[in-house]
Amino acid sequence: MGQSSYEKAYKLGKKDYQYRAMHGMLPTLEVLDDILPPRGSYSEVPLGLVQIPLEQVAGTKTNGRSNAFSGNFMPILKIDSEFAQKWIALSESHVNEGIHTPVKAYEYMNKFYIEEGNKRVSVMKFFGVVSAPGMVTRIVPRRTEEKENKIYYEYMDFYELSKVNFIWFTKLGSFQKLQEAVGKGPKEVWSHDDQLDFSSIYTRFKAEYQAAGDPIPSITPGDAFLAFITLYGYDEVREKTVNELRELISKSWEEFKMLEEDEEVELKMDPNTEKKPLLSRLLQPSSPRLKVAFIYEKTVTSSAWTYAHELGRLHLEQTFPEEVSTCYYDGVTQENIDATLEDAVAKGCDLIFTTTPVMVQASVKAAIANPKVRILNCSVNTMHRYIRTYYSRMHEAKFLMGAIAGAMAENNRLSYIADYPIYGTIANINAFALGAQMTNPHAEVYLEWSSVKDIDVMENVKRTNSSCISGKDMVIPEEGSRFFGIYHLEDGSPHNLAMPVWHWGKFYEQLIRTIMNGTWSYDDDPTTKKAINYWWGMSAGVVDVICSQNLPLGMKRLVKVLKKAICSGNFNPFDGVLCSQNGIIQPDPQGVLSPEEIVTMDWLADNVIGEIPPEDKLEEQSRAVVQQQGVEKKKG
Repeated sequence: MGQSSYEKAYKLGKKDYQYRAMHGMLPTLEVLDDILPPRGSYSEVPLGLVQIPLEQVAGTKTNGRSNAFSGNFMPILKIDSEFAQKWIALSESHVNEGIHTPVKAYEYMNKFYIEEGNKRVSVMKFFGVVSAPGMVTRIVPRRTEEKENKIYYEYMDFYELSKVNFIWFTKLGSFQKLQEAVGKGPKEVWSHDDQLDFSSIYTRFKAEYQAAGDPIPSITPGDAFLAFITLYGYDEVREKTVNELRELISKSWEEFKMLEEDEEVELKMDPNTEKKPLLSRLLQPSSPRLKVAFIYEKTVTSSAWTYAHELGRLHLEQTFPEEVSTCYYDGVTQENIDATLEDAVAKGCDLIFTTTPVMVQASVKAAIANPKVRILNCSVNTMHRYIRTYYSRMHEAKFLMGAIAGAMAENNRLSYIADYPIYGTIANINAFALGAQMTNPHAEVYLEWSSVKDIDVMENVKRTNSSCISGKDMVIPEEGSRFFGIYHLEDGSPHNLAMPVWHWGKFYEQLIRTIMNGTWSYDDDPTTKKAINYWWGMSAGVVDVICSQNLPLGMKRLVKVLKKAICSGNFNPFDGVLCSQNGIIQPDPQGVLSPEEIVTMDWLADNVIGEIPPEDKLEEQSRAVVQQQGVEKKKG
């Protein structure tokens, strides 16, 4: 039996050797001594007895035995060699009683290189053994700015907590996200049972994932697993049967393919104006009445954000009284969002808008389960293929607001009250600061966060003695407060100067017209795997600024000129030299930040006094939004 095993292993080795040689690859085992950085630029750390995943054994420590094996660790020496006889004896021992003697190995960049026990590894790989015990020494390279090096250092921190060494990622921050996704705190150590549970869940997922698609996306199984449990939940995935897991993996395949993209989001900056050919329009049957659902986290009377979207829904009903019918759900929580989406689908809704970022995961799950229903989530820089997302370029309006505030500030001091430290909000803050700096080079913007716990925002504003304050974007119906837009504070009462406006009705109207005229699919480029994010601005009429009658005529004229320049594309708030609190961001006077750089902005302008707060400083109710789209969270 041992001899026939060697003959089979030898054939596998020769086949692999020839394939590698024909494709210009090293045909034999990789040698660690040949790839190590210069001596003195790394350290050695003994890890003790470790269960080595044999899939991650890449080669041998020294040249001594590298030429006895092909690159897949199968033997390539003839059967009459002494080496072959020892291999055969080991294979018979493995079949009869198993190989239990630990090998000796080095681990470098999450790959293992065998110093003693190469034949044992070869035999176990041939028989499909998953892991083997080994006395392991880790080679720790010096820190660099290279991506692989950074990921490795993140891995080492994760390994100290979990002792899990069989999962790998291609994106920074993934190990921290995995720690959170399995329900662990940032520094929480895993128990032995935690390790066994994780190994079982990940192994089941990996087997079904690798069997599900052809070709497999050029990501690691770990990348796919993290995306999967982030979407469906770690505990929920644990309870899935093999058939359920297989079905969900198959349905989620587009999500995995999207992870191959370096930039997963395709920003649609303006409405699609492309028209169908005349003949297609003439032959197109009349569209049935479209049923649209809106899902709100809060109520219309208690939330300015919800109120703005509700005005958009009412605009749809007025614009398309015969073609569109709408319904809405308010007060929707994380506990009932799944059931709410199921209800909207059951009632025959063709199109569903979920209006806050915290609903994005539920939206994706519902879209996967109901491929004929169009589901859109109101968020920015969200990376999912089964739904589309939408947001507005509010930073354009905030730049105008900043220009007004800078010109109207008697003492050069402005306050900006922000809500959540998420993408989009940071661009709004910086645009406001740059607008203020344009009309008043000495303007300073004092940044306050309404979502930070144990802080009295208005007390801080009074303490800074700011001349102008930028508060909530619009009034909350049931409050009847005037503390919105930009305003002076006179004897404790607000004196309004201007306010930004979200015209969601304009957005919803233009989007629904693409469904009615049959051009909805034109936005989906079949050559790319990127997610679609509508990010429209002033040019599409979805954001604006309303000036108060109290504003001087000259200031109103300036706002009008700037708005026209922004709408025409002749001016961008982030043109020219840009400086952050930590130095120059853009040195080129002729340069302009790309839309992607604006969306993912994680710095504050140099005339902003304040910081982007970490998650642990935020109120509990704010964390769901920040966990989905927080700047610090995405930076890893």
